[in-house]
Amino acid sequence: MTNTNSQNTDLLAYTKPPEGHVSHSRLERVLRSGRFAVTAELNPPDSADAEDVYQAAQPLGEVADAINATDASGANCHMSSIGICALLTRSGYSPVYQISCRDRNRIAIQGDVLGAAALGVSNVLCLTGDGVGVGDQPGAKPVFDFDSLSLLRTIRTMRDEGVFLSGRKITRPPQLFLGAAENPCIEPHEWRPDRLIKKIDAGAEFIQTNYIYDIPLFEAFMARVRDAGADKRVFIIAGVGPLASAKAARWMRSNVPGIHIPDHIIARMEATENPSVTGKQICIELIQQLRKIKGVAGVHIMAYRREQLVSSIVLDSGVLAERRKGKAR
Repeated sequence: MTNTNSQNTDLLAYTKPPEGHVSHSRLERVLRSGRFAVTAELNPPDSADAEDVYQAAQPLGEVADAINATDASGANCHMSSIGICALLTRSGYSPVYQISCRDRNRIAIQGDVLGAAALGVSNVLCLTGDGVGVGDQPGAKPVFDFDSLSLLRTIRTMRDEGVFLSGRKITRPPQLFLGAAENPCIEPHEWRPDRLIKKIDAGAEFIQTNYIYDIPLFEAFMARVRDAGADKRVFIIAGVGPLASAKAARWMRSNVPGIHIPDHIIARMEATENPSVTGKQICIELIQQLRKIKGVAGVHIMAYRREQLVSSIVLDSGVLAERRKGKAR
């Protein structure tokens, strides 16, 4: 593990944005400045009430450079990602518009991208999406006209070349900061950097990973990423989240592909009398360890239905204190 408490100049060596690109993304500006970024996930309500979104966003907005609006994650229906993004931009937050390829074809997706940009959205996370069979409406018809790679290429074409896939000109192209997801803990581990590089080549400028609980495993992934030079081409934001209980930890390890929770963490959750406090403390410790890994540009905090924990997790981790001192990491 490399300790980088001082300014990390490597973070400033990323590929430049496309010529003529004007960033309206706070997340992009933070990352390109070399500061350690914080993003967080807003879990969409099963509701048509905007106030439900605002209540969930408030504790996230206190500490996050951008807030992810999930797009029917797990193939379960909730308020739409683009609807949440519209509400967030209206309230002055910086959203990350997640697009899953599962539910819409290329015509609908390209139109949604323009609509989102017109609403003030400046960050997009491109996802293939979970299959409908894992959700609560398995009879739904999957689309998958794109996967995450072809979606990235399409939005980059719209932004940089100013045309739709048909070749028809876009009067005002969307100015977007393009992201993708990565799961470093899926086997075979040695292949994961290759998949990451394909996403970078397709247009990804930032990466948000799945939950990281196994630091040595993630360090090995980052070593391979650095060996391939990929850490100089993309901003990697490591995913973390507070565990609710030992039972929840065991379920995640057994049922969610690519999430590896070491035995010592589960044992610690089993031994505690206050799982919520211990789960939060583990998350803080993980953030502090991730900040020391060369090539990690930020953390993405996912606290399912517990957004109120995110602010204190970030404050107690020391990330904001370092930023106020003017340090990049």
